[in-house]
Amino acid sequence: MDEWRLDSTRRALHGVAELILAGPQYRLGGGIRLRVVPGGFGTVAMPDLRVDGDLLVWPDGSIELSGGTFAERAQEAGVEASRLDDVYSGGLKIDPDSQIDLDPAAARLIADAFGRGDAALRAFAADSTPILWPEHFDVGITVDEINYGVSPGDDGIAEPYAYVGPWTPRTGDFWNASFGATRLMADLPDAGAVLTFFRTGQEQAGLE
Repeated sequence: MDEWRLDSTRRALHGVAELILAGPQYRLGGGIRLRVVPGGFGTVAMPDLRVDGDLLVWPDGSIELSGGTFAERAQEAGVEASRLDDVYSGGLKIDPDSQIDLDPAAARLIADAFGRGDAALRAFAADSTPILWPEHFDVGITVDEINYGVSPGDDGIAEPYAYVGPWTPRTGDFWNASFGATRLMADLPDAGAVLTFFRTGQEQAGLE
């Protein structure tokens, strides 16, 4: 997958998560948490919105995300695009009037990474509910002061990856990132492989 297409799609989907899903949900009192759903991600409360590949879907309709602005696509779905600057200082700071530019194949790749990650997280810790946070646009949980999750990529790692991030730094060969350990999702072909990585991270974190 071309790195530029993947990066632009990740940023576009991140913007959708913030402006069209989490923002309106927060304004209606439902908080900012999102969830992984088949084909992408969605709200956990009203408004009932989700992303399926390159489509924005609501109960009685859908529209291709590309070809319009964030504000226009939100209006089509019956909501007003809303930033979350008053909730957190991170995020992409995307202008609602900027154009959405995403590649369908890249969107499916990201959705697949989220799906495998969500399934692995649920198998790893059945009592924890995976959350897709709009600020960093990753799905994760925290167990015993260790963060586990899957990111669609960022400025440091261009493609989707799984991570284990202890609150207290660990040392050793397993820990290959400043915040813990990462593995490319391309090297973890199914939920079972992601689960094994999480369990190995848990074991390695317990060695110190």
